[in-house]
Amino acid sequence: MTVADVSTPPERLVLSSAAGRWVVLATILGSALAGIDSTVVTIALPAIGTDLGSSFTGLQWTVTGYTITLAALILLGGAAGDRFGRRRVFVVGTVWFTAASCLCALAPSIEVLVAARVLQGVGGALLTPASLAVLEAVFRPEDRAAAVGTWAGFSGVAAALAPFIGGWLLALGSWRWVFVVNLPVAVVVVAVAVRHVPETRGQTSIGPLDWRGSFATVAVLAGVTYALIEAPRHSHQRLTFLALATAIGGAAVFVHTERTSPAPLLDLSLFRIREFSAANATTFFAYAAIGTFFFLLVLQLQVVAGWSPLAAGASSLPVTGITLGLSRLSGRLAQRIGPRPQMTLGPVLCAAGCVLALRITSDAHYLTDVLPAVVVFGLGLATLVAPLTATALSAVPDSHAGVASGFNNAVARTGSLLAIAAVPTLTGITGDAIALPQLFAIGFRTAMAVCAGLLITGSVVAAVGIPRRHTSPAHA
Repeated sequence: MTVADVSTPPERLVLSSAAGRWVVLATILGSALAGIDSTVVTIALPAIGTDLGSSFTGLQWTVTGYTITLAALILLGGAAGDRFGRRRVFVVGTVWFTAASCLCALAPSIEVLVAARVLQGVGGALLTPASLAVLEAVFRPEDRAAAVGTWAGFSGVAAALAPFIGGWLLALGSWRWVFVVNLPVAVVVVAVAVRHVPETRGQTSIGPLDWRGSFATVAVLAGVTYALIEAPRHSHQRLTFLALATAIGGAAVFVHTERTSPAPLLDLSLFRIREFSAANATTFFAYAAIGTFFFLLVLQLQVVAGWSPLAAGASSLPVTGITLGLSRLSGRLAQRIGPRPQMTLGPVLCAAGCVLALRITSDAHYLTDVLPAVVVFGLGLATLVAPLTATALSAVPDSHAGVASGFNNAVARTGSLLAIAAVPTLTGITGDAIALPQLFAIGFRTAMAVCAGLLITGSVVAAVGIPRRHTSPAHA
């Protein structure tokens, strides 16, 4: 491919136009596929464990297996979109993801399910960064923040709705419906994208893809995740040390490759941009806590409080309404006053939600114990997500939109991945804990305190690292 192959829309789209609304619809539905599946499985974990005879460790792998390939390959997905066409990669990723979802629905064992989830993550790594890069590339500059805010709001809605959807599907009789439901949504996404989404490419994205850097990233995340999850199960630590050595070696290969490759997966010079580095550091700490909060909340309500899957899933619905109602406003506000105030306040509100979640015990009542926690947490998400995402993308030139989107998503998924692998282990939620309510309850309380600490750390990073006013780079 050469620069002559680059295509851009004849003119930037207006968000309020019919063409703009079609683009937003396609990207929201597409990213919702990956976003929902990254959390919806959580509500089904007890049913999966019972049906497939899995321990809590196997259930952890059901979640983290998906996130490993999603986080590790999402940079490659972003680069592929910049190079080969963002719409093309978005559609391919949607089809791949849906095919893997069908394999998940047919899985006869926990091992096969984990393998299918790994394949799902590959599809998610293609479609997720492409969806956000499309918004950054096709809309006029004055509409980008609002478009990203709308995308972020509905993506947050999808993530918040995921446990409720999972509970409803479980009520139909089987956890397998959690994966089958992706098929009709994917059909709509592909049809709308092919007809209404303009094709765009990065103007400087030429040459081969950085496969070696991608495989090195897989080695890093797989090695660290294996060490965190499996170490408590082994009396001999050789496999743990081997996994850590693999991770360290992968990290060294990645850095060397990115420094020497003529077409690196990630341009390391982007980290010289203070705003980009700070936004991604905030993303890591915030999403480590966000992922763990939702992962453990629905399990706490089922295992300890004895709620049904549907009731546990429905408990987070206020988050849906709050993020839907406020995220777009939050994006526009950040565009006017700068992102730092909201990126500092948002994690603090989420941390307060984690502290309130300490009230959720075996005799928890929704109105007095659960609702305050999820409402405050939802306010924090609505305050944080849109300006955080917009800042991570707008800090770099347009030609790096796919890579910036991919990296920011990779950081978010990596934070969630490592936290979901580490926090349960550190707090005693291992082995048969899912069948021992008292043990699970103790671990949950400690985990919420850890999440609050991670969020406060993210708030401090934003306060120190994000400038009061954003200065856009030259958009190429």
